[in-house]
Amino acid sequence: MADFPNLSRRGFLSRSAAVGGLLVVPGALAACSKTDSGASTGSGALDKLRKQGFVRVAYANEAPYGYTEGGKLKGEAPALHQQIFKALGVDTLKPTLSDFDGLIPGLQAGKYDVVSAGMAITPERCANALFSEPEFISPTAMMVKKGNPKNVTDLPSAKRAGITIGVMAGAVESSYAEGAGIDSGKIKTLQKPQDGADAVKSGRIDAFLLTGISLRWLAKTNPETEVTKAFVPELKGKPQYSPGGAVFQKGNEDLRDAFNRELKKIVTDKSRYVELLTPYGFGATEIPPATLKTADLCKG
Repeated sequence: MADFPNLSRRGFLSRSAAVGGLLVVPGALAACSKTDSGASTGSGALDKLRKQGFVRVAYANEAPYGYTEGGKLKGEAPALHQQIFKALGVDTLKPTLSDFDGLIPGLQAGKYDVVSAGMAITPERCANALFSEPEFISPTAMMVKKGNPKNVTDLPSAKRAGITIGVMAGAVESSYAEGAGIDSGKIKTLQKPQDGADAVKSGRIDAFLLTGISLRWLAKTNPETEVTKAFVPELKGKPQYSPGGAVFQKGNEDLRDAFNRELKKIVTDKSRYVELLTPYGFGATEIPPATLKTADLCKG
């Protein structure tokens, strides 16, 4: 972990783009060992998913990470996960919409099998769920009014300017703002990305803090705004590169490990990764380095 110390983040958003083949097909669950809510658990989780023919994935309707459009599940995570589960013998992703801060609780309650939302890998979350190896990395940025009237470029400049920062509920960006010394009274929590854009446009906040890729996507439909150049925030002097991954129930290590084997085939194939994710604004710069490991991220 010498190259990427203490990486963490949350990040995400909702709008449109297209990668084909992401089908939403309801189906009956096959008889197998499950939690009361229906999630397959234990050493045979992958076999159970193969038998039922679909995997229940949770998303937060945040493009370009995971969202629905025209009845189809799209985004960075579903695009990767569709390819991975197909290779594992499970052809269909069956989506469940959740608020972002309800994703892991819903997973623990057995409402779905996998979180497909580009969730940040953090020690706190690792204590409650299993994460895949990183699917991407993404630095942070700020959405501001067109023309950037406060002339902010990063969190230290935001602190000097005394501006009000918006962050999403359950997001790690709040810790970035606090770590930069911004007063808690200047940090406002919002529920959805569009809420952040609306708050910027109305002047209720001066800047909305999220990943650069998310904000650039959001700015497409909010032309009164602009996005600062992406930057790498720090916590206690350590850079935060914002890696995200798939999330599984504890006890489903076999499913997580099988997923990781197929994920590795994609992230080590630059052309395939870029081809799959370019429609969502991801490119070669978002490919996680081989040195970046979830086991290290979970340690903090």
